[in-house]
Amino acid sequence: MRDKYFNRQLLNLVIPIALQNLISSLAVTIDIFMLGFINQSTMSAVSLAGQITFVLTLFYMGLAAGVGILTAQYWGKKDLMTIERVFSIGCTMSIIISAIFFGISLLMPNQLMRFFTTDVELIQYGSSFLRVISFSYLISGISQMYFSVIRSMENARVSAWISSMCLILNILLNVISIFILYPGNSEKAIVAVAFSTVLARIVEFGCCIIHSIKSNIKFRLPLRDMVQRNLIKDFLRYTLPVQGNYIVWGCALTVTSAIIGHVNADMVAANSVASVVKNLVIVLCGGIASGGSVLVGKYLGNGEIEMAKRAGKILNVYAILFGIVAGITLLLLKPIVFLLVNLDEQAQIYLSGMLLVCAYCCIPKSINSTTIGGIFVAGGDSRFGFWCDTIVMWGIILPLGYMSAFVWHLSPLTIFIIINLDEVIKAPIAFMRYFKYKWLNNITRDLSME
Repeated sequence: MRDKYFNRQLLNLVIPIALQNLISSLAVTIDIFMLGFINQSTMSAVSLAGQITFVLTLFYMGLAAGVGILTAQYWGKKDLMTIERVFSIGCTMSIIISAIFFGISLLMPNQLMRFFTTDVELIQYGSSFLRVISFSYLISGISQMYFSVIRSMENARVSAWISSMCLILNILLNVISIFILYPGNSEKAIVAVAFSTVLARIVEFGCCIIHSIKSNIKFRLPLRDMVQRNLIKDFLRYTLPVQGNYIVWGCALTVTSAIIGHVNADMVAANSVASVVKNLVIVLCGGIASGGSVLVGKYLGNGEIEMAKRAGKILNVYAILFGIVAGITLLLLKPIVFLLVNLDEQAQIYLSGMLLVCAYCCIPKSINSTTIGGIFVAGGDSRFGFWCDTIVMWGIILPLGYMSAFVWHLSPLTIFIIINLDEVIKAPIAFMRYFKYKWLNNITRDLSME
């Protein structure tokens, strides 16, 4: 009976979280895909420029994970006042980071683009996109903190609904920009598409404020609760390793994009499409990881250690099953992808091989997301992911990727295979760590007297 109850709880979380993951992936990639209707260069430029937004998103993900860890466990204790304080701390930190990225992207877009490519046309297009999209950074972080809080309070449907509405708005504005206002005009279309994304983020932020007025979590002056020393200490203790993990992993992916960007333009275009498709098919895997972490955290915060342990076993089974489904789905979508994108012949050859590699990587990716990014983090064992990615990505994958591209001069597909081996290496390590059960921790404290 308890397994059935857990499955029902998990389903109620996984579906809306998976939907929001899908929407988030689409929100990041919809600009890339739709600009592909103009030409390959605009698509490649925005894909590379999007790496800056991706790095910023890593900071959001780390902060949101910290907010989510504490919220889920305090939600198990029904301590709404502490949850509100956690939200306030997360907002303060996200505002600081967002302001930094806004300034750099607005004032130094050319320098940022030169890190990824030497192609003059791609630098020009990407810089135009960055200058405009940077304005969305000022409010996106607060929305992400709010979504993390309400998801961890088992109210994932609201965040999915808001994200869905804003995605539709973004797509409609993109259609108007690309096909009605500036058909065939690459420079103006890129700027208009960036403005569309900014407007969608503003609407998203507004919806969060409206919902908060009717909910238990209020938008408050961010600095108000920064004096809560023990809570800040807990927040930093469990957030910094997760944040470090995301930065180490994400920056490694950004470096691999830079390696690909210096190989040739066809590989950049093919990798842009392959990344989009892979991110779309693994949304359910991410939903299992996020939804499972909420429930594991709630059980641990409420002192139900055995239930949390049982939940972890069920989640691992689901991770393998959904990884298999994701891989098969990717292979089935392969013919459709080639009908939707407009690539050169050589880029199509690269894309065909890349999609096969991505399909095989779905299973270990699903396992790692659920264990390292979900179960371990929920139980406060967040340092493992940081050290695992540091050693695997920076100690193994990136050196091999660099040597493959610039010293050994291997084929583009061989380079792509090498830089995607990280998930395969991490999966058995994650399982060994899981069965040590060091993640079974109740990290809450009584703050009522502080």
